[in-house]
Amino acid sequence: MEIPAINLKAIVLVHWLLTVWGCMVSLPSSFAWGNFGVLAVGVWAIAQRDSIDAVLMFLLGMVVTILTDIVHFGIFYPRNDFAAEIGSVFRFSQGMAILNLLLKPASCFFVYQMYRERGGDYNVNFGFPSVWRNRDAYQSIDHQDESSSPVNPFNPPQESKPVVRTY
Repeated sequence: MEIPAINLKAIVLVHWLLTVWGCMVSLPSSFAWGNFGVLAVGVWAIAQRDSIDAVLMFLLGMVVTILTDIVHFGIFYPRNDFAAEIGSVFRFSQGMAILNLLLKPASCFFVYQMYRERGGDYNVNFGFPSVWRNRDAYQSIDHQDESSSPVNPFNPPQESKPVVRTY
């Protein structure tokens, strides 16, 4: 099963646009600072194509902003008594912020794939079978090389002269 390649530029662009639209009306400035800060790290990951650290920092920042976005929505989303005065701009802004939050786990998955492609070796295993197993490096137990057979240190080789030991 091949995982589609998503460009890091597309991920950063989509999240930037959704964050801009999400910050139009009601969310606090901490929402904007957190998301735009992580997107700045994403720009760093785009600029340095070989940097493992930049992609890992972007991935960790995306995971942290998932949690902080949930906290922001829990605290700042209006209650039902305010529902009559909600305008279309407010609904659009909140909808884009929620869509941004819903897309972040998929983006984290693709950024993790980019991290692995750049040489990152942080293996996350939740017990599910993965598609990344490469069994080419394993040696079959049916066909062992004779050079890899264990040598007994207590038996001297047969063709050599007997060794005189002094005790």
